[in-house]
Amino acid sequence: MAKLRFDFKKLIPVAVAVLSATVAMAAVTKISFVHQADQFVRDLEMAWLAAPEPQSTDITIVTISEQTLKLFPYREPVDRKFLADLLTRLAEWKPRVIALDVLFDEPTDPAKDDQLRSTIADLPVPLLVSYVGDLEVVERGQGQKYLDAFVPPGDRVRADIATDPFDGTAREVEPGYPGPDGTYIPGFARGVLLKIGIETPAEKTTVAWRGRPDKDHEPFGQIAADSVVNFKPAVAERFLKPKITGKVVLIGADFSLTDRHRTPFAALYAGNQGILPGIVIHAHSLDGLMTGRRPPGLGMVVDFCTAVFLAAIGAALGIATISLPLRIVLGTVIAVIWWAGGGALFHYTGVMLTLVTPTISMAASMWGTEAVMGHEARQQKEFIQGVFSRYVSPKVVGELIRDPAKLTLEGERRAATFLFTDVAGFTTMSEAVTGAQLAQVLNLYLNGMVRVIQQHDGLVDKFIGDAVFAMFNVPLDQPDHYERAVHCALELDRYAEKFRAEQNAAGVPFGVTRIGVHSGMATVGNFGSQDKMEYTALGDAVNTASRLEGLNKYFGTRTCVSEVTHAECKGIAFRPMGMVIVKGKTQALGVFEPLSEEHAQSDYIKRYLHAYQQLEAGAEDTLALFEELYAENPYDGCVEIHLERLRQGTLSPEIAMTEK
Repeated sequence: MAKLRFDFKKLIPVAVAVLSATVAMAAVTKISFVHQADQFVRDLEMAWLAAPEPQSTDITIVTISEQTLKLFPYREPVDRKFLADLLTRLAEWKPRVIALDVLFDEPTDPAKDDQLRSTIADLPVPLLVSYVGDLEVVERGQGQKYLDAFVPPGDRVRADIATDPFDGTAREVEPGYPGPDGTYIPGFARGVLLKIGIETPAEKTTVAWRGRPDKDHEPFGQIAADSVVNFKPAVAERFLKPKITGKVVLIGADFSLTDRHRTPFAALYAGNQGILPGIVIHAHSLDGLMTGRRPPGLGMVVDFCTAVFLAAIGAALGIATISLPLRIVLGTVIAVIWWAGGGALFHYTGVMLTLVTPTISMAASMWGTEAVMGHEARQQKEFIQGVFSRYVSPKVVGELIRDPAKLTLEGERRAATFLFTDVAGFTTMSEAVTGAQLAQVLNLYLNGMVRVIQQHDGLVDKFIGDAVFAMFNVPLDQPDHYERAVHCALELDRYAEKFRAEQNAAGVPFGVTRIGVHSGMATVGNFGSQDKMEYTALGDAVNTASRLEGLNKYFGTRTCVSEVTHAECKGIAFRPMGMVIVKGKTQALGVFEPLSEEHAQSDYIKRYLHAYQQLEAGAEDTLALFEELYAENPYDGCVEIHLERLRQGTLSPEIAMTEK
């Protein structure tokens, strides 16, 4: 029975999708600007799309406002007798509980202080008072002792507002923590609920903000503190008492610049509509816990699942056979639908899907799958390779006819010079022109490249898309194969630059041709099967030639020749580029750029050669020499690389490459 073989390449999109979702989640959590973008979108949804809700019937806020402070000769602290009278009057109307968000950290008039202290101690309804154990807020020594004495331990709640460390926005309910003496003090909202017998989780949770009834009304009813004390009893009984009886009553400041905090509503509303008083934030926290309303988000697990879902869509787009621009358009449409649908879902159901994280994961997954599994340009190269692999030098054909033994699968070990070329930006070009135009341009280019190589008696071994692999001293002996290959490379460069200029003038973004040349031993022969054989070379020298082609991108050159080939080229001018340790090697290999006779005789090249000699010698004036060269020609990649390394303290031409 034949064994079933599973193609593990099919798992690549799955792995990329999961990895993209994981990276997106980590970015939203750990990277400041991504986190802030995600929170801003959530805040904007909350402020703009939250469904209207009726005003709370459970909570009433009694505000100490600027109007209240005008009743006293001083602003701070709030008059203690006034507070005592306020608590007494509110207690007469039998609220469910009173929570006072006013800090008593310093003495005032002794008689007034005693009256308020006595009122707090003897109030006939449940009462809680804000407490701060932070010595940066409360004066050390007597201030802390006074606060401890004024507020009974069982009546203390934390006044703290939990804010996001990235942007200072209040989004979480403070659970509480131990005070200076180690006694646990609950957060404001939790403490109020504990006072009336409702247990809540002892950890931070997201505030479940209550929506407005409409733009003209607040989520919670508010009463001015001075009206409670100063209204005539009959008027107060009629208009104010119904808002107090049986309610959770919160007393706190509503000043312009005091105890105000940024909230999610600041994403949409400016001024006091987005920067809310602490007592109002406590009311929202308390309301969410009391009513059991879930925070709008669905938690990390659901967020991750939605990120994986959109990442899977991104992976599908990454491997789709349609053009890249169309895939980008489809991805954009999907993202728009996701955002619009998420906003509608929150508006009508109160369920808030994460929007930023899945969008990032979809984009990352599409890009990652495209990069790993290959895109349209690489598929185009594979097609071109299959068509043009039949092209070989006529001399090779003649040799094979004369000696059929070369058709065997056996290879021979021989010295040769290998030449690789590749076109930079082939992907960009393939996306900018039609398939027919691409085929026409590339065929014209490769015909010219083959013609130049064959004029120098080189063997065009194969095409790899737009890339060309050629060999010299194969299969026929060529004692001058080193110089022959470099002369060929110089002429290929002249041809490719002329071809590029012509195509660019015609509106085709044809890129620079990069060339690598290296000599060494390799096994040359026919490799394959009886049905399909390929005459080629195998060995480290071939790989090195390919690596040298890639080095041009690093050095900003178009042609790179190894020291092995350079040593045998007596009639060609070169300039040294560096001593490179290519990835996977331990020994440095000298690399050189062949020059035209005119360029080699220029004053600039002569000064470059002197600067490079000083670099090899470790001379102190090397940096200055390269700075002069860079000032004259900032586009010389070799100068730029050595100058950058010199500025970093590396006085050596030896460069270890970390990429192929």
